[in-house]
Amino acid sequence: MPKIGMEPVRRKALVDAALKAIGHHGSLSVTMSEIAREAGVSPALAHHYFGSKEQLLIETIRSLLRQLKADAGLALSQAETPRARISAVIRVSFQAGQFAPDVVAAWLAFYSQAQRSEAVRRLLALYARRLHSNLMSGLTPLCGTHDADRIADGAAAMIDGLYIRQSLKAAPLSIEASVALVEDYVTGQLHAVTAEQIAPHPALSPQAGRGKAKC
Repeated sequence: MPKIGMEPVRRKALVDAALKAIGHHGSLSVTMSEIAREAGVSPALAHHYFGSKEQLLIETIRSLLRQLKADAGLALSQAETPRARISAVIRVSFQAGQFAPDVVAAWLAFYSQAQRSEAVRRLLALYARRLHSNLMSGLTPLCGTHDADRIADGAAAMIDGLYIRQSLKAAPLSIEASVALVEDYVTGQLHAVTAEQIAPHPALSPQAGRGKAKC
């Protein structure tokens, strides 16, 4: 009989073990026995807590998302300006816990599984919506909804793309380099929007007026 009070501890140990095993294999082909062995419990106990490997995988994704949500919430609460909010979201996306090799490999395995599992697809869609919303919270005050939506989509695509590149291991980027790339993109886009907003309309420019006078 399981010891009273041990269930949360063992459930977390199994989730951590699943994440490590998936990252090590680079796929979801791991078995409950392998995960249980990694966690130091019996396969029967693993099935007792989660019922099936798929349920354990779903809980592993949820665990990642809960941690990411908590970290983003804390970082955003400490950001004092809209631009600081954007930087906070970018930094959290590449923090050491989320950008570790095993975690990156697990994220990619989950994305692959989303093609076959509606439950996994919904969870990853939730992640995408949260990332977009968090980026929009800083971008919208700076450039308006239309441009903010476009820039947020681009920044999110860069973040996901850098995770894919990190998984290749042939040309991995450091956390700082990854953050800098996304920051450069956002800064360039914001500057372009600002320049467009202050540029004179061609029909109102002095050059346009002189050109019409000559015709």
